[in-house]
Amino acid sequence: MPEVRLIGFTPEAELLLTKAANICYEKQSDFSASGAKPKLIKSIVKMGHFSILEHASFTFLITGLSRAASHQLVRHRLASYSQRSQRYVDETGFSYVMPNSIAAVSKTAEKFENLMKLIAELYGEFIESGIPKEDARYILPNAAATSIMVTMNARELLHFITLRTCLRAQWEIRMVAERMLELAKEKSPVIFEDAGPNCVRGPCTEGKLTCGKIEQVREKYRKKPE
Repeated sequence: MPEVRLIGFTPEAELLLTKAANICYEKQSDFSASGAKPKLIKSIVKMGHFSILEHASFTFLITGLSRAASHQLVRHRLASYSQRSQRYVDETGFSYVMPNSIAAVSKTAEKFENLMKLIAELYGEFIESGIPKEDARYILPNAAATSIMVTMNARELLHFITLRTCLRAQWEIRMVAERMLELAKEKSPVIFEDAGPNCVRGPCTEGKLTCGKIEQVREKYRKKPE
């Protein structure tokens, strides 16, 4: 299962955003101020003045993520990514992610593991026979684990969290999004105070595809840390 670590972030992000907001809303901006203005930041987020949030960024290192999930992650274009390359890195003995739905049934789990073993053996044979890694990788499965570094500004991170913490999001990317929110919120609690799927801040936007669990979701994301 994926592990998410916050390895870099804008220091005093909320103070920086306060200063950015001062430029927009105050005739004489005071950049010597030493404290953030939570009410100002909250109002900015509420009224959708999201360009202010682009001045703060967060960098995460994600390991043990399947290629199936990383393909979803990189679809968020307003971010920077550095991913382990299957073209240059020898993936002999690769790690993989097994969904719980498969692991829960012994027969399917065994078949899954046997297939991963078979692919790993064939990949190793290809490498030993001189086939380039960039060609041998063609047989690697979506289940193969990868490592990826991602940097998002606060605006894009909020957007990512909104989409990927929804219960309709795929389970693995949802795990990543929930952990990213948890880590970012520790550093910038005001910015991410109301972060979560759309239904946390208003009505569900999924229409007929709604999960029907709005109250449970709201309770989860509005719960204050102990």
